[in-house]
Amino acid sequence: MGSITFDHVFKRYKGESRPAVNDFHLTIDEGEFLVLVGPSGCGKSTTLRMLAGLEEISSGELYLDGKFMNYVSPKDRDIAMVFQNYALYPNLSVLENIALGLKLRKTAKHEIDSRVKRVATILEISHLLERKPSQLSGGQKQRVALGRAIAREPQVFLMDEPLSNLDAKLRAQTRAELIKLQQDLKRTTVYVTHDQVEAMTMGSRIVVMKDGVIQQVAAPRKLYDEPANVFVAGFIGSPQMNFMKGTIEVSEGSYYFSNKRMRLLLPDYCAARFQSTTVSTKNVILGVRPEHVTLHRGRIDEAPSLIPGIVQMTEETGADSYVYVQLGSFRLIARTEPVSRYDTDEIVSVELQMNKVHFFDEQTEVVIGRDGA
Repeated sequence: MGSITFDHVFKRYKGESRPAVNDFHLTIDEGEFLVLVGPSGCGKSTTLRMLAGLEEISSGELYLDGKFMNYVSPKDRDIAMVFQNYALYPNLSVLENIALGLKLRKTAKHEIDSRVKRVATILEISHLLERKPSQLSGGQKQRVALGRAIAREPQVFLMDEPLSNLDAKLRAQTRAELIKLQQDLKRTTVYVTHDQVEAMTMGSRIVVMKDGVIQQVAAPRKLYDEPANVFVAGFIGSPQMNFMKGTIEVSEGSYYFSNKRMRLLLPDYCAARFQSTTVSTKNVILGVRPEHVTLHRGRIDEAPSLIPGIVQMTEETGADSYVYVQLGSFRLIARTEPVSRYDTDEIVSVELQMNKVHFFDEQTEVVIGRDGA
């Protein structure tokens, strides 16, 4: 149990010129871990709150296991929600916080005791049951909030940025625990975050949103390798994808990406994306990820595929180095090995792995030559 269907759902707030959620149409499978990701104000939390019954749906229909839910009260939806701020009662112990929802539902005492003990064991907080929230760390408080949700044994878990208050180390640890927990419980989970790293590591599928509109729905790897448009390509990945504007030109049967700084021959399979066009030039945006940019020291003019540039700065991250290179008005980021040190103002030649580049229509910003684009 726990499949969810959003059937062309809209949310409009009075006085706003555009919907906060615009034609959200999606089916979430039973047991799936679905992540909603996007920048602040994109509508992801509003979508979650409509699912929880905390926001009214302006138009469209919502179904849980085939049951129409638009007018069902939150308490009757068999959904448990975990918030960013934990929402623990400071005057109650950990045990009492976990048990509260069960008590309100008049669950038998022996059943409450059994569920609380089981949840405390799963989350490794059995030794904290008598403590008050003020005596807990941020990570412990988050586990208690999770425990309260799990103890209800709902059909669906909703999580609204539950890890954002934790430090980086604890966030990574809790992220791994949540993934394992969801796999063990096999409950449908809808998780909201603005952190694309969180989204990529946790979701079986990811919904990328912008301005209330779904941009793409896909598994993490597909989202990274096959972004549907410029927004998704730039939002997913850190550092983000490099972008350069140019044109596709045809010369003696060969296709080239061209602008003031470069003229790059396209591989045959890549050129095939443009062979259906009836014009000889097409305005495009070329996208390439930092790991698909190779640097060579010095200026190598005899190789037309190499683009001369100047190193602006280098970011050391430990496992990798990110080198920022200026190519006229364009700036590219290349991922390199830490042992390959580049000095500021050093001249380099940049090579793009043309079998890894993406092309987007400059006007629509939609990918060219994939999924019907």
